[in-house]
Amino acid sequence: MTMQPPIVWSIAGLDSGGGAGLSADQRAADAIGVHLCPAAAALTAQNSAAVEAVFPVPPAQLDAQLAALAGDLPPAAIKTGLLGGVEQLRVVVRWVDRLRERAPVALVVDPVLGATTGASFADEALLRAYREDLLPRATVATPNRREAARLVGDGAPAGQARKLGSASACITGGDEAGPLALDWLSSPQANGWLALPRRKATNSHGTGCCFATGLAAALARGFVAADAAVLAKMLTTSGLHGAAAPGAGAGPVRPQAGFIRDASLLPALFDGEPGGWPGRRGGGVEGVYGITDSGADAAELFTQGLQTVQLRVKRGDADADWPARLRAELRPALDAARRHGATLILNDHWREALQAGVDFIHLGQEDLLALSAAERLELAAARANGLRLGLSSHSLWELARAVAWAPDYIACGPVWPTLTKAMPWRPQGLDNLAWWAAMAPAPVVGIGGVLAPDQLTSIAATGASAGCVVRGLKAVGVEPWQQAWREGRARAWQGGAGWPHASL
Repeated sequence: MTMQPPIVWSIAGLDSGGGAGLSADQRAADAIGVHLCPAAAALTAQNSAAVEAVFPVPPAQLDAQLAALAGDLPPAAIKTGLLGGVEQLRVVVRWVDRLRERAPVALVVDPVLGATTGASFADEALLRAYREDLLPRATVATPNRREAARLVGDGAPAGQARKLGSASACITGGDEAGPLALDWLSSPQANGWLALPRRKATNSHGTGCCFATGLAAALARGFVAADAAVLAKMLTTSGLHGAAAPGAGAGPVRPQAGFIRDASLLPALFDGEPGGWPGRRGGGVEGVYGITDSGADAAELFTQGLQTVQLRVKRGDADADWPARLRAELRPALDAARRHGATLILNDHWREALQAGVDFIHLGQEDLLALSAAERLELAAARANGLRLGLSSHSLWELARAVAWAPDYIACGPVWPTLTKAMPWRPQGLDNLAWWAAMAPAPVVGIGGVLAPDQLTSIAATGASAGCVVRGLKAVGVEPWQQAWREGRARAWQGGAGWPHASL
């Protein structure tokens, strides 16, 4: 049975030049695979070079458009662009409230307050209506930096995002200078700079419209705000290319339907000010990746021929003997790894790893976020001196954050439901794992819920570089798992290369 695409309403302006507004929204919706219902809030007299005039649609006409849609094509998400005036904005507010009485509806507010050429579309009364009425209802607001300044004043994007009043915000900066195109993301899931190398393009008219529509479409497809921002960034960047412009000004941005499979479009999410685009690192892991909490068990796994083992030694809150206990667990594991030319990875405790001579650590992203600025510098220095790093990821925004750290591998999980530890994440499944393996700029390790060798075979077939086994290694020994991995490597992935699904 074919699934119907989600419905997104765009309430925005009609660009007579076909570059921005509803025209850009339609191109974005087609590329991301949703059904767009375009409702005109304003008509513009414009071409590729300038906006000559704006004619707000009478409120009764806008209301009639939305009433007709509500009865037959109710939205999963609404995107607003150029609204034309206070009365048009209030029509939108009334419909958002009515629709939300029936079902959840995401709202993305792109506060189009002026043209790139300098023409203003908003007076103080409209700015006040945005602040008091529309933005507090927004799931995500997507102003550019000039629009954010008009709405809440000058300042750092993090502070501006908090003042906007929306649940989440992405303050876009694609039209600013610099080697990276940077957008400030503020959401319940993640905060930071969403970045891609800046692309030279003659066709960039309508990028803000494309970004906001892409974000609304991703929300309609079930992604949370931070993941939706990653997808919107990818979609919009895919439309920046150097085809001949149809007029004297910038040509329209034309996002590509295949953007979701283009690894060059995966952004990085920097928690602090980025110093540049991260490079790729080598030193990943391959094959069966064992995980144990016992140094003696790790040594036995190395003796049986396993080449990669992670040692997880958990520290209790009142564990006074923990440093000595960790050293005792590390000693046999590290000796065996060196003896067999294998790789020992220590989970979490990177300072202790350095002291003990372990040169490979694994961190969860909650561990990254807990680091102070000084600790980040210390960890970066250790990495520059040869410390290798593996990072966990469970969602698109965590994958983007991993990109910023340039790890030696990225773990994707949980592939299947797992009882090893409590997590809010939905299982990634083999489809998401295959997407991670194709898109990530580092080797990908599948982890979570692997209880039988045939599951490891499936992980190997996706293109992942390694698969984690937490339980089961002691029960049947290493060889059956290694054979399962070899069988999977010999298979071609049959799952296709489509969209990832939401994991939260």
